[in-house]
Amino acid sequence: MSQPAQAMDVTHRMVPTPAGRIHLVEQGTGPLVLLVHGFPESWYSWRRQLPALAAAGYRAVAVDVRGYGRSLKPESVAAYRMLDLVEDGAAVVRALGEDTAVIVGHDWGATIAANSALVRPDVFRAVGLLSVPYAPRGGPRPSEIFAGMGGEEEFYVSYFQEPGRAEAEIEPDVRGWLGGFYAALSGDTMPAPGAPDPHFVSRGGTLRDRFPADRLPAWLGEDDLDFYAGEFERTGLGGALGRYRNMDRDWEDLADFDGAPITQPSLFLGGALDASTTWLTAAIDAYPATLPGLRSSHILDGCGHWIQQERPEEVNRHLTDWLASLPA
Repeated sequence: MSQPAQAMDVTHRMVPTPAGRIHLVEQGTGPLVLLVHGFPESWYSWRRQLPALAAAGYRAVAVDVRGYGRSLKPESVAAYRMLDLVEDGAAVVRALGEDTAVIVGHDWGATIAANSALVRPDVFRAVGLLSVPYAPRGGPRPSEIFAGMGGEEEFYVSYFQEPGRAEAEIEPDVRGWLGGFYAALSGDTMPAPGAPDPHFVSRGGTLRDRFPADRLPAWLGEDDLDFYAGEFERTGLGGALGRYRNMDRDWEDLADFDGAPITQPSLFLGGALDASTTWLTAAIDAYPATLPGLRSSHILDGCGHWIQQERPEEVNRHLTDWLASLPA
C-alpha cells in the first residue's frame, strides 16, 4: 500500500511564476527531473517515483498543474491553454534556481511534457512520455475529430467540452466518481473485452454509468483515494477539465509546430491494456520520424492507464536507466 501523503519524506513548496504560484513537492538532490501529472490526479501520482529518483541521485520535483491542488486556478477557460502550461513549467525550473531540466509526464502531463520539449528546447533537455504517445500537431481541428467518434455514443473528450456539464456529474460524489474512473482504466479492474467502453457516453447518460461498481484497483488504497478526493472536493473539477476545453485553441496556437519532431533524448512507456496507447499505435510506429531521439520504449503487459501507479517498480527501473543514459 502507498505511503500516506502526510507521512512522505518530501518537501512541499510554493514557487512564483508570472501567472501565479505553483505548488510542488520535491525530494533528493542532483539534476532536476520535473514530473507532470495528468487528469484527474495531482503531484501525488508520482509518490512512488519521488523516492526512487532521489535515491538514484536526482532532484525529483512533482508539480500540481495549474487548476489542481494548491496551484493557481484562473477562472478563464482560456488560461488553461497548452502554451501557458509550458511556460508554467519553464518558470518552475527558473524558480528552483536551474537553467534546464528533464521533463517527464503522464496522460495530459505527457502532452504537456512533449510540447514543453518542442516549444522550449532551451529549458527541457530530455523528455519522458508515459501512457500518451507523441503525435505531432496536424490534421483537422480536434473537436471535429472527436465529434465524429462513437457513432450514437459520445466520446468522453467531447463530453468534457461544455463547462459545467461534467462537473455536474462528478462533484456531487467526487470520491465515488474518482474511484470508478480509476478502476475503469486500470489493468486489473477495467471492463472485460466486449463490455460497454467507459471512454464513451450513451446519449443522455453519464460516464459513471460504465464504471466498475465498488471495486478499487490494487494500486489504489483507501488512503490514496481519500487524498485525491480531498484535493478535488476542495478545488472542484473546473480547472482540471479546462485542459480538455482548450484543444482547439492549442491546435491554433501551435500551428508553427505542425508536424514537428521532438529531437531531444526521449523515453516512452505505455500499458498494453491502455486505450491511450492502443488507439495511437500509428503514432508509436512513427517514432523514428517524430521522436528521432528516442532511447527507450516499452509496453508493459497487463498494465492499464495509470502506469506509474500500477507498475511503480518497472516504471522506476526504466526511468532511472534512461536518465542514467542521458548526457551529464
